[in-house]
Amino acid sequence: MLAEKVKVNIFGKLGKNLYSGYFDSEDFTTKKVYILSDKPVNEVFHGIVIAEAVFGGDDERLIVAEENAIYYEPDLRTEFSYLKNTTLTSLKCLYEKSCGGVIFYNGKSNTRILLVKNNNGKYWSFPKGHIEIGETEKETAIREIKEETSLDVEIKDGFREISEYCPFGKIRKHVVFFLAQAFTNNVKIQEEEISEYIWVDLQQARKLCTYNNDLRIISKAETAIKLIK
Repeated sequence: MLAEKVKVNIFGKLGKNLYSGYFDSEDFTTKKVYILSDKPVNEVFHGIVIAEAVFGGDDERLIVAEENAIYYEPDLRTEFSYLKNTTLTSLKCLYEKSCGGVIFYNGKSNTRILLVKNNNGKYWSFPKGHIEIGETEKETAIREIKEETSLDVEIKDGFREISEYCPFGKIRKHVVFFLAQAFTNNVKIQEEEISEYIWVDLQQARKLCTYNNDLRIISKAETAIKLIK
């Protein structure tokens, strides 16, 4: 039900911005709901489903917020960590935020960047992963690059590019890429996440990458790398 607009009947207030409620769905079942709103909520709330959650193993709930409110997984886990006697065990979010890096390595003859293929993907792109509670964007990028490639990198100032897309129709992905310098080209992939990797020059990277967002980021990275060199 992600991204569906709903009219929720309010049952009670649980915290500063958190309410409980329910609505009757089109299949004639009653859906239990948590509502997040930074504005006062009375008897009825109009919003969209931003997450599907399971609490305590079998308590399935939808999470609803105002249509223009964006909550990522760490935000939701933090919000629900304050609920007493309730544990959030499963969460599927409408909005996903990841961070990663355009990794470059200055070899003897030229500069190359690292492209990877995820196990569930068919296309070349850059290492990235979901942001976790308490992390900054750069900390996420450094951690994910280390986990997926074993590389220790140095994040370069002045480069922060955003890629936004909806790969499966509903899920709305927001990815932040930094420019990261590697000082070795010795990669050891995380086989659970990555199926292939390749070091290529910037011209080859343009041929291998197919998405406009990636091509735009490669062009931005080329300009930034030349300034560094």
